[in-house]
Amino acid sequence: MSTTATIAEYQAQNKAKLISEVRRRFEAEYVTDKSDKYDSRDVERLQQDDNWIESYLAWRHNVVDETLKMLDESFQWRKEMAVNDLTEASIPRWLLEIGGIYLHGYDKEGNKLFWIRVKYHIKDHKTILDKKKLIAFWLERYAKRENGKPVTVMFDLSETGLNSIDMDFVRFIINCFKVYYPKYLSKMVIFDMPWIMNAAFKIVKTWLGPEAVSLLKFTSKNDIQDYVSVEYLPPHMGGTDPFKYSYPPLVDDDFQTPLCENGPIASEDEASSKEDIESDGKDTLETISNEEQTTLPKKGNIMEPTSKADENEKVDSKMRTFKKPLSVFKGPLLHISPAEELYFGSTDSGEKKALIVLTNVTKNIVAFKVRTTAPEKYRVKPSNSSCDPGASVDIVVSPHGGLTVSAQDRFLVMAAEMEQTSGTGPAELTQFWKEVPRNKVMEHRLRCHIVESYKPSSLTWKDHAFNMSVKTSEDLCHQLSRLVASTRKLEDQVQQCIRFQQLLLALTVLLLTFMVSFFYLLHG
Repeated sequence: MSTTATIAEYQAQNKAKLISEVRRRFEAEYVTDKSDKYDSRDVERLQQDDNWIESYLAWRHNVVDETLKMLDESFQWRKEMAVNDLTEASIPRWLLEIGGIYLHGYDKEGNKLFWIRVKYHIKDHKTILDKKKLIAFWLERYAKRENGKPVTVMFDLSETGLNSIDMDFVRFIINCFKVYYPKYLSKMVIFDMPWIMNAAFKIVKTWLGPEAVSLLKFTSKNDIQDYVSVEYLPPHMGGTDPFKYSYPPLVDDDFQTPLCENGPIASEDEASSKEDIESDGKDTLETISNEEQTTLPKKGNIMEPTSKADENEKVDSKMRTFKKPLSVFKGPLLHISPAEELYFGSTDSGEKKALIVLTNVTKNIVAFKVRTTAPEKYRVKPSNSSCDPGASVDIVVSPHGGLTVSAQDRFLVMAAEMEQTSGTGPAELTQFWKEVPRNKVMEHRLRCHIVESYKPSSLTWKDHAFNMSVKTSEDLCHQLSRLVASTRKLEDQVQQCIRFQQLLLALTVLLLTFMVSFFYLLHG
């Protein structure tokens, strides 16, 4: 056994030992005396969820005594806030409508953005509890789905006045990440902080501690793109995100599994692998019945209804009516085309489907799946499959049931290498995605773009050149008009300068005349 494997095995054993010790001691030293102060659902979860305990241990550097204190404080808070029972109905509607706190978009590292628009917060002791519940509602909602993936807090201080400064509320937000949701803070991006708040944030730094202070990123419009790309920044931050907050429904652009052509498919979010396999088998039987396909794959897996060649042939027949994308994103496992945007035609254009082409550039089989922020809206075929070394797979994306494509919709392509001995049927893929480490998964995001006016592929070079020349002429006219306006502005400035010089000269002459007259008066 190699040294690396030995170390990994030792760390795993040590981690399991620490988790077991935390469970045993928390039950004996805390639950026995404070059972009325904890929600029984949290106590039960602690006995079953290793990752939850591990997050507290990691935050406390594997010191069990400190971890137990942290769990005690966190559990008491969870019961006081009734975190497990928080729903939309628990929050006043006006707080949800105002758009001061919500989840939307991703930073450059792929972490979810948790927006706190401070200008919408007015210090008021009557509403502070509801605002704290809103923070807890969003964090708990996110934590239950992502189970450990951190968020980036976007603390937007633009247009903020003194009446928005509420240090109690800021302290609560910090405690959420220090105690109640450990390991969930990737960084806190503080945008456009007024100078008047410098003293306040010196106090905030003392609350955070030295480790967390390094997670504070003070930014302005000039450097915020170091952390978040323009596609997820609003215009007032220099971005191009067309998103405008509104409620209802809840803002929720988390990537989920879309529909395949024969209905929902299983994903790693299902409750158990047994249910996943049963669901996959049911979908498979439906596929065989609906499409009258009885050909078994080469590997003899009865869970897979058709061979990849048959599947690709079917996809190819569907894609003959429109062009394949040209731009390519070159990832370490897959080359993905298009690179950034899926182009959907408008209702009038007639080209309602889009194509994603995946090319495996490794020497192993690559499992892939496609997720979207609007799973109920799109059909994707295939949405969860694999690609052989050097092979390509065409994925058809089409709006379901005549639903409208939105520029805010996003797609996520996930890919990971499989062992040569691994099977590629639905059951094997489901289990693979449950077990593959997150750092082994390649992710690439695609935006949606709606083409309003569609031009046929028979467009000639002459027509193209004419369009380009028209566009160029328009650009030149626009630049010329700007130049004329700039010239006029310069002329006005010159005229002002001349008038100022004339006034200065007149004042100088007047002063000299006064001095000469005064001199003659003094000397008779």
